[in-house]
Amino acid sequence: MATLALMTTAAVAGGKVTVITSFPDSMTGPIEAAFEAAHPEFDLEILNKKTSAGVKYIQELAGDNTADIFWASAPDAFEVLKGDQLLSKVTITSEGIPDRIGAYPLNDPEGYYFGFAGAGYGIMWNERYLKANDLAPAKEWMDLAGAEYHGHVGMSAPSRSGTTHLTVETLLQGEGWDQGWSRWKRIAGNFRTVTERSFGVPDGVNTGNFGLGIVIDFFGFSSKASGFPVDFAYPTVTALVPANVAVVANSPNEDGAVTFINYMLTPEGQSVLLDPAIMRLPINPATYAEAPEGFPNPFENSTIEASVKFDVEKSGARYNLVNSMFDVMITYRLDDLRSAVGALHEAEARYSETGNEEAQALIDEAWALIDANPIDEAQSLDSEFAGIFTKKRRQATDEVGERQAEIEQRWDAFVVENYARATELANKAAAM
Repeated sequence: MATLALMTTAAVAGGKVTVITSFPDSMTGPIEAAFEAAHPEFDLEILNKKTSAGVKYIQELAGDNTADIFWASAPDAFEVLKGDQLLSKVTITSEGIPDRIGAYPLNDPEGYYFGFAGAGYGIMWNERYLKANDLAPAKEWMDLAGAEYHGHVGMSAPSRSGTTHLTVETLLQGEGWDQGWSRWKRIAGNFRTVTERSFGVPDGVNTGNFGLGIVIDFFGFSSKASGFPVDFAYPTVTALVPANVAVVANSPNEDGAVTFINYMLTPEGQSVLLDPAIMRLPINPATYAEAPEGFPNPFENSTIEASVKFDVEKSGARYNLVNSMFDVMITYRLDDLRSAVGALHEAEARYSETGNEEAQALIDEAWALIDANPIDEAQSLDSEFAGIFTKKRRQATDEVGERQAEIEQRWDAFVVENYARATELANKAAAM
């Protein structure tokens, strides 16, 4: 067992430390520079990969590992690696860091991964874009489903971003399986795009390519601190969880990995999180004395209500299944879903003028078709069924296992028929 301590003897070894991370260069760069200045005997090598790709990379390296650290936001991704016995069990000693952030434990109780920052999920918007389009900021999830936001919203897919996966799962847990999926499909019907990477969302909002984006909090805070005309809000239904770091099993430079994690938990390392390019929530309450005015402090106020007590085991158990459902129902059928939802917005606007009860019945039937799910929550938590989903796709044409492909094809036929029928009913209602 390795030991992380504030006074580590590991530093004498030095050498290259290879880090697998989903974080963008704007975040890893300042932290890398600060760490190497404090520990010049080490050289960080950053390999940037999407969370799911990083997990797969480490899984494929098992037995011949070349990575030292896995560094990402999503605790369920760490649970996957822990379950595969691909993380090293270590202990830490740190000063001034509590056991929890909100209602969530900061560290894996068995010592396989550790929180270094807090993470909340919400909505950012471009103030100039909203003003130009006569839109108000959306501050709750269902605000984004309003007809006025049609074509103005961006998000990445959970299969491409671990932080987006957490956002999707948070709503599924906070609202319930059926209601949660209903909300996601109604919101997604207003999407302008599903981006390739999670940081494509803040980039799109910053540049005004679209007006609102669903993001992890630090994207909104760092963009605002960097001078973009943006702001950010936490919806009521959100989770506050730690962003994590872990030593990969059979690390070539475990001493360097230990030193890096140890540094991240020192007051010096925590203060780097307040760099304008980073703006993550420190887990040391004392660090907030250095924070800019208005920066949320989860240890002192209720800015982040964190109403969802996030169940990482539930999320981990259906991780790939949820990603597949989102891609099949939303990412790959976005045009169909957007058309159906747009037609319903038009039908509802027409109904507000006519009050035609038959039209309202058709509108209700159409929404029910969009809201319908191909499976229930019990099936999502059936380990045998969830275990079928072992591979993610980069695009709809990628090959997956025969059983997974069969189920996804069945889901696809289900939503294609439902979206087409919903569009037909909406158009009929609008004509009344």
